[in-house]
Amino acid sequence: MSRDDRTPRYARFVALGDSQTEGLNDGDDARGYRGWADRLAEQLAVVNPGLLYANLAVRGRLAHEVHAEQLSPALAQAPDLVTVMAGVNDLIRPRFDAAAVCGHIEDMLSALAATGATVVTFTYPYPGQRLPAGRLLTARTRDFNDRIRAAAQRHGAVVADLSVHAVTSDPRLWSGDRLHLNALGHTRLAGAVAHALELPGGDDAWSESLPVQQESSAWRVAEAELRWVAGFVGPWLVRRMLGRSSGDGRKAKRPTLGPMSADDPVNIES
Repeated sequence: MSRDDRTPRYARFVALGDSQTEGLNDGDDARGYRGWADRLAEQLAVVNPGLLYANLAVRGRLAHEVHAEQLSPALAQAPDLVTVMAGVNDLIRPRFDAAAVCGHIEDMLSALAATGATVVTFTYPYPGQRLPAGRLLTARTRDFNDRIRAAAQRHGAVVADLSVHAVTSDPRLWSGDRLHLNALGHTRLAGAVAHALELPGGDDAWSESLPVQQESSAWRVAEAELRWVAGFVGPWLVRRMLGRSSGDGRKAKRPTLGPMSADDPVNIES
């Protein structure tokens, strides 16, 4: 791929966040998780030879934990491109404080933008199409997204605005737990960031709707809901009651900057 003076030149990419940026469920614990950030790093490396990439994200982290645990290590690595995806784990909890959560996100955007790095953050899809109670979160999600857009504008951050594209709520982009993207979803999200950054090849194809799908019978829908409740909602509620997190004891998969290599999960075929 040829490049010219208009092609963004990034040498040090650092990703901050929770499970979505870690890459769940694009891969698995045995092979490693790929995810949208790894996919984006692979695309960046094509036009930015020698790209160094770190992924500090850890599943289960709340916004204040991403702020406390990941901002300082990110700043220490002096990235020229950094992504901040946080807050959804807060959003789905009953005692969600939008001002406090967005305050943590804005503090990160401010500190990172002050270094001169290109900073990318995100709005989030509305959950009504994939979660039975998701419609109850619509107003909360809309307010949260508005706050993120305003914070990004104040600090000159790029916004990958997922909420304005219907395809991001299509259940076919989401894995069985309905909270994490599948491989197709992570591919689309990497495309959204590439488009927002105006990278070579980064067009709006990521936002195209999927083919119309035949509706499932009421019986199959009910069966799928029961499997979801038993397989994912139940364990999630148990962890909440016990004060546990899916990220307990876990560390970032790429805590320091390094080149992409053949052993990275990014090279797992979709």
